[in-house]
Amino acid sequence: MPLLRTHNLTAFYGDFQALYGIDLGFDAGETIAIIGANGAGKSTFLKAIAGLIPSRPDSVLLDGHPIGAKRAADIVKLGIALVPEGRRLFPSLTVEENLLIGGHGRKLAGPWTLDRVYGLFPVLKERRASAAPILSGGQQQMAAIGRALMSNPRVLLCDEISLGLAPIVIADIYAALPQIKAEGTSVVLVEQDIVQAMKASDRVYCFQEGRVSLEGRPGELSRDQIHRAYFG
Repeated sequence: MPLLRTHNLTAFYGDFQALYGIDLGFDAGETIAIIGANGAGKSTFLKAIAGLIPSRPDSVLLDGHPIGAKRAADIVKLGIALVPEGRRLFPSLTVEENLLIGGHGRKLAGPWTLDRVYGLFPVLKERRASAAPILSGGQQQMAAIGRALMSNPRVLLCDEISLGLAPIVIADIYAALPQIKAEGTSVVLVEQDIVQAMKASDRVYCFQEGRVSLEGRPGELSRDQIHRAYFG
């Protein structure tokens, strides 16, 4: 049984349908990349799993149990954490306060503590008393990932974690993923950078207009297949 599975997952923004029957699943410790053009439904997919967009109970299954209709706060307690696009740190709080909020109300015991997050991203310890808005974009992204890890997730959903960052910063962030996976955490990456996605993932799904247009292991997918899956 997969750790997490979606079954005929649909999603709507009012009358507009953004996802059409998404079926996929992954096991503990796997990294899954979701690629596709802008507007393909990638971020919507993460939001649906995280409980930010309503879905049918049986359209999202964790350990075989339906969680699709649960509130976002309850889904975090079950072990699913979202690193949102744009970081969305609390601007009035320090780095450390933002991290501590990530662990507030968690029910799952696990390895991630403040010290472990600082070990993963040492610059955050140096800037722990700084207000979040004065950090660089890369430091803010590290803080957003650290905040999510503080809930000790079994599934870490990362929405566009390389967006707008310098290549050297992206490399530092992606270098942290093996340590996160080593704790048994599954990672789902929504990523525009196809090269990074292919390097970091065990399996890749391409979305096109709210549907899965391609899936497979990175080494088995050709550039032509990916191009067709993107653009039809």
